[in-house]
Amino acid sequence: MIHGMMKSASHRGIRRWTLVCALVAALCAVSRADPVAPGPNDRQIAFAVSSLIRREHLTRHPLDGEVSQRCLKTLLESLDPMKVYFYQSDVDEFNKHMAGLADSIRKGDVTFAYTVFLTFLERIDERVRMVDQILDGPLDFTKDEQMVVDADAAKYPCTPAEAYDRWRKRIKYDLLVLKTDESDGKEGQEARDKLRRRYHSFAKRMHQTNSEELLEIYLNAFTMSFDPHSSYMSPDTLRDFDIMMSLKLEGIGASLQSGDDGYTVIKKIIPGGAADKDGRLKVEDKIAAVGQGADGEMEDVVDMKLRDVVKLIRGEQGTVVRLQVIPADGSGLKTYAITREKIELKDSEAQSKVFPAGKKPDGSPYQIGVIELPSFYRDMSADRLGVPDFKSTTRDVRQFLEDFKRQGADAVVLDLRRNGGGALNEAISLTGLFLKDGPMVQVKDADGFIRPFADPDSGIVWSGPLVVLISKFSASASEILAGAIQDYNRGLVVGDYSTHGKGTVQSLLDIGERLFRVPNSPPLGAFKITMQQFYRPDGESTQKRGVLADVELPSLTTHLDVGEADLDYPIEFDKIPPAVFQPFNHVTPDIRGRLRALSKQRVTNSDDFQKVIRNIARYKEQKDKKYVTLNEEKFLKERAELNADKETEKALEKQIDMNNDGIERDYYLDEALAIAVDYLTLLRQTNPSQEALGAAK
Repeated sequence: MIHGMMKSASHRGIRRWTLVCALVAALCAVSRADPVAPGPNDRQIAFAVSSLIRREHLTRHPLDGEVSQRCLKTLLESLDPMKVYFYQSDVDEFNKHMAGLADSIRKGDVTFAYTVFLTFLERIDERVRMVDQILDGPLDFTKDEQMVVDADAAKYPCTPAEAYDRWRKRIKYDLLVLKTDESDGKEGQEARDKLRRRYHSFAKRMHQTNSEELLEIYLNAFTMSFDPHSSYMSPDTLRDFDIMMSLKLEGIGASLQSGDDGYTVIKKIIPGGAADKDGRLKVEDKIAAVGQGADGEMEDVVDMKLRDVVKLIRGEQGTVVRLQVIPADGSGLKTYAITREKIELKDSEAQSKVFPAGKKPDGSPYQIGVIELPSFYRDMSADRLGVPDFKSTTRDVRQFLEDFKRQGADAVVLDLRRNGGGALNEAISLTGLFLKDGPMVQVKDADGFIRPFADPDSGIVWSGPLVVLISKFSASASEILAGAIQDYNRGLVVGDYSTHGKGTVQSLLDIGERLFRVPNSPPLGAFKITMQQFYRPDGESTQKRGVLADVELPSLTTHLDVGEADLDYPIEFDKIPPAVFQPFNHVTPDIRGRLRALSKQRVTNSDDFQKVIRNIARYKEQKDKKYVTLNEEKFLKERAELNADKETEKALEKQIDMNNDGIERDYYLDEALAIAVDYLTLLRQTNPSQEALGAAK
């Protein structure tokens, strides 16, 4: 059994925005036919998932009408969040089957998924015809009308005429956005052509959905009716999960993104990878076709799903893949043959750097070691096989801390702002690098049994001053570390008002092994199921509440609806008795108060932070708007004052973008370093013997 904590998705309350990014590498051809009937293993998989969730889920929620209602609601929202494809009559027909959905899945019957999805494909085709008709006709941008942008305020159209009017407004909105997007600069016929390609390409990709993918969509609608983090992983998704946790794969080393025109676009070349060494493939190049080996047939990948393009390019080290590319520089079509290699996913691993900051009593600068930790990674496959020195977050961070001591660092800043979680055992062992002994976290199961998890190593690697940077994207394993550091008064927690608030533990159960009980069972995917809830050493859960910052810094992400409490059907916050542990004296109420006052003064005098504060105020004004004007003059005026969506996207992109190009010293990190210097100064003032600083060097 594998315990892990995964990244949570963004949700309603802000514009649905997704940074779609996958690493290039793949091998097999794909099915393009509409899914018409369940696959040969669907019944067994659905039966296994429903059996496991009944027996093992933390809440032990029965498979009742409430689960059925949630399941249908989640399924429809996943397919049509803005209610622009289905008719109300479609939904009324689906509702007739709602009461028995959970029981049908319990029996392994997933045919309802096909009823819904085939209707969805039919409606997509209707809407594409509407889009073509609208784009071929005149559009009046002087008219005072609005489009709904809040999914909760939207209603399904009742008639084709109503659907047409909704899409007419949607197309007007899309054209206005294209006109105001400086990076795109498209207008007139060029913008209309781009929109036409966008919706046609989307339709083609949806028609490529196979039975395995549809089963994953349907079962996730079912499992997420219990909590936001229980999910079924298809064999393909499970392979991607293993790659993410091990931080390595075999391929050419490039990051891909689906383009609006149906092409797959190169978004990043991974340093040191095969494509980087080859040198010909460039960012923004478009992939038109992929061939296997030196002379294999080229397969057209225009309008192909991103995952399927990735599959075609991924492959074993030493094999050749050929890419037919439209270069970004406008030169003619070219074909590049690239030999696949093993690739280390450096973007997701820890990195470190020492920065000078402030002044010591002798006039020399303090040296602050900064560690940026994007995830709690662990090569689980290598761990299971007993491979020595497998990839481990704790092992990497331990080395950084030893290096800091050799370099004479005075304090450490651990940056978890974009860390969405990872392996539970890594969170425990890494927290132990800063604590001598005692419980790092407590875990309670569905039977109410409470188990404390202690530091596996009684030694402290870094005993000096510690600052932990957090954001609302810091989730799960990050919250275990931040919560323990705070409870032990071992260091400061600095950043957003609170962390994400994910206080549950998931286990990854192999479906094939559960069904057949034999080694090397058929690959049927896995079930990531919430089986436990974790609690801080003081007994409080982080669920829905998160870890509150000791020193809060202004940040737009604090105000985004991306926390656990904003998700559908989260498990509730609760408490258990505190564990027995011995706190440090590194942080006191007086130190917290003085550090807040010093930081607030700097923030008040900072042009950068004052700009953030102004953007927060404007964002909050626009955040709850349910409609947007489609009058061009008013639209452009509003966008000129503040494009709230753009501000949101930039904040999200910076938080979750895995561009590991080195630790950036910006105004935010400067303030974190200043807080670390203030902290050092206060510790020396309150403990002249430096006893509270420990033996860091």
